[in-house]
Amino acid sequence: MENSIYVGLSRSIALQREMDTVANNIANMNTAGYRSQHMMFKEYVEKPRGIQEPLSMVLDYGQYMSNKPGSVQLTGRETDVAISGPGFLSVQNGDETLYTRAGNLARSGTGELVTADGKPVLTDGGGPINIPDNSIEIRISENGTVSNQDGELGRLAITEFENINQLDPVGEGMYRANVEGAAATETRLIQGAVEGSNVNPINEMTRMISVHRAYQSTQRMLQNEHERQTNMIQKMTRT
Repeated sequence: MENSIYVGLSRSIALQREMDTVANNIANMNTAGYRSQHMMFKEYVEKPRGIQEPLSMVLDYGQYMSNKPGSVQLTGRETDVAISGPGFLSVQNGDETLYTRAGNLARSGTGELVTADGKPVLTDGGGPINIPDNSIEIRISENGTVSNQDGELGRLAITEFENINQLDPVGEGMYRANVEGAAATETRLIQGAVEGSNVNPINEMTRMISVHRAYQSTQRMLQNEHERQTNMIQKMTRT
């Protein structure tokens, strides 16, 4: 008797999670280097105890990250770098290394090259890059070499992954790697620019409307089924 409610509830939960994903994409439409997230769904067949026919329910079993590049926006800032290619910058976060494509970097009060939220950007040797106070001009080459008027200061670690969907988003445009990456061979940096988000606002708003309508339709179905069962029980108790 509750079969349709089970199916409807599974659909509602999946739609709610998809709405959360769409809302997160829209919230990050102006975040440098952000990669949009998308849900993956499949049919989940379950045979509950006491029911002859199996139920075909909705299962959201994961999400994937779009690898479509964002648009390159010129900023003119010496410490900004746009990443052209599949690579990621390495960032120190406590005892772990995270990865990001957000190239809006800055010089901290202690002279380290850091991300917008203050995390040190790492070199290919695993340490931070320190920019001396007397630096007149900061140059960042295509291969990540950082230098000033006195010479090289270090080389940014640029890592490429065979499958970017093996990276887990942890917020603030950062990702945690579940597999080992490799030194970049197909990536170059563009100084004085940043890569924007690859979120398409129109597509995401269209998805949000579609998900909202599907959720409303499912809720109406659940409400109608609840009323049907209530009426049936009332009629049975009168006999």
